[in-house]
Amino acid sequence: MCLAIPMKLLERDEQRGTVESGGAKRDVMLTLTPQAKTGDYVIVHAGYALEVLDEAEALRTLELFRELGEAGE
Repeated sequence: MCLAIPMKLLERDEQRGTVESGGAKRDVMLTLTPQAKTGDYVIVHAGYALEVLDEAEALRTLELFRELGEAGE
């Protein structure tokens, strides 16, 4: 199963950036999201930011992931 996760863009340096979710930080490629700005939420999969997300939608998705994690415990 493939899973793309909403993450907040903390830093951007041209085609690369640093994103964070739940305290975990990752370096990602931003070549597919040239419009992404620091503070935006992006969908991340396999080291690439695939899409810029509305913040409310990103937070709803992260909350759903949290609930699913708790249900599986």
